[in-house]
Amino acid sequence: MSVVWAVLLVALQRLWELWLSRRHEAILRARGAVEYGAGDYPLFVLLHAGWLLGLLLAVPWDRPGEPTLLLAYLALQPLRLWCIHSLGTRWTTRVLVLPGVPPVARGPYRWLRHPNYLVVTLELALLPLAFGAIALALLVSLANALLLRRRIRVEDRALAEALSLAPSGGASATPRRALRDR
Repeated sequence: MSVVWAVLLVALQRLWELWLSRRHEAILRARGAVEYGAGDYPLFVLLHAGWLLGLLLAVPWDRPGEPTLLLAYLALQPLRLWCIHSLGTRWTTRVLVLPGVPPVARGPYRWLRHPNYLVVTLELALLPLAFGAIALALLVSLANALLLRRRIRVEDRALAEALSLAPSGGASATPRRALRDR
């Protein structure tokens, strides 16, 4: 597979995810969801758009991808879909939380606090590596790590705050314990 086809397929996937996210955002906002870290969102959009553009600029368009790394990238997709499915309408590309509603604790969220971020981190490195763009893989991975460091803090704080607003009959765990146990 050439880099052009890979970028096209990933771009289509990301556009579908943005469409789904907007649908979920409307549902969540109608239920009273509060957004956190909105100012960081454009940086994530820039990172992902730059990642795809960087692939097109850094890799000769006729260079085939390394099959093993492309398969590894492909193997991540069921995990991505599992994350999205597990969160249901609570999955968005933004940090939106419903006050008083505990975090989702099903699917991969039973074992990991942020499985979707793990998938994305691996994707951002694997695709450039599959086409020999080592510098791009390193640069994008570093930028992603810096953004995720902040995003995860914002998200964890938002979830803890949302739990603290739970009605007395709701979540029985303290916010910190609930986040740790998620």
